[in-house]
Amino acid sequence: MFLTLAMKEEGNVMFGGNESGKIIGIGTIDIHVPEDTLESDQTIESEDSLEAEPTPEAQDEVASDEAQDGSQQANQSKNTFKYKSSHSEDHIIGNKESPRRTRSYFRQEESMIGLLLVIEPTTVDEALSDDGWILAMQEVLNQFQRNDVWDLVPKPQPKNIIGTKWVFRNKLNEQGEVIRNKARLVAQGYSQKEGIDYTETFAPVSRLEAIRLLLSYVVNHGIILYKMDVKSAFLNGVIEEEVFVKQPPSFEDLKNPDHVYKLKKSLYGLKQAPKAWYDRLSNFLIKNDFKRG
Repeated sequence: MFLTLAMKEEGNVMFGGNESGKIIGIGTIDIHVPEDTLESDQTIESEDSLEAEPTPEAQDEVASDEAQDGSQQANQSKNTFKYKSSHSEDHIIGNKESPRRTRSYFRQEESMIGLLLVIEPTTVDEALSDDGWILAMQEVLNQFQRNDVWDLVPKPQPKNIIGTKWVFRNKLNEQGEVIRNKARLVAQGYSQKEGIDYTETFAPVSRLEAIRLLLSYVVNHGIILYKMDVKSAFLNGVIEEEVFVKQPPSFEDLKNPDHVYKLKKSLYGLKQAPKAWYDRLSNFLIKNDFKRG
């Protein structure tokens, strides 16, 4: 039987016939020992070959380090954009490793100049004091003229004349910065009378489940999906009722201040405006070989 002894001793040794009296190496020596002279419980080990058992304090430190690493990985995974491996990376817009950012995230970093631009006028007088809002209101009236929305006529008697008002909003980009001042002239639809100023108001809208199904179908079949935004969509809807509205505040006709506008097309705020736009859009699509779902 052979035993292997690991030697690591300090002092003068004699190794390989060298009698220099210095330690020249550490190695192992195979020694032949008779089996009858070796007891079953006899073991020979060096001091360095024994591993010390970890103390409770060391175990607590290791557990705390592992818990800290796990929390860091969890926080990193929450702030990392996740995507399914079955989807092609070519369909991902932007850096897929960047964290999610919402509009509220950027609003916290706006400068004082940005805050001043975000302030929206609440009255027409406030808007008229700024050249940017005046141009926005004039753009709306020019668009009415291009779309042939109304005609200026003498005030009929007795007819319900619906009031109008200006609404002012700021258009923001993805970083929360103001990119355009948007004004809109809306009708005060609460003064409309059912059966006289409008009849039907129903217009179907898309459900969120339908949009999800569409996106899932597009992704699985590799279809390119385009989105189109119709500017001032309701101004394209033709109305069948006879509706009269007042002239826009602060933009009255100087020669005919008592005249009113007779609508040819729908106006934002009218109860029948959504239905008028849907009818116009659906008729156009059907004429171009589209089918109802």
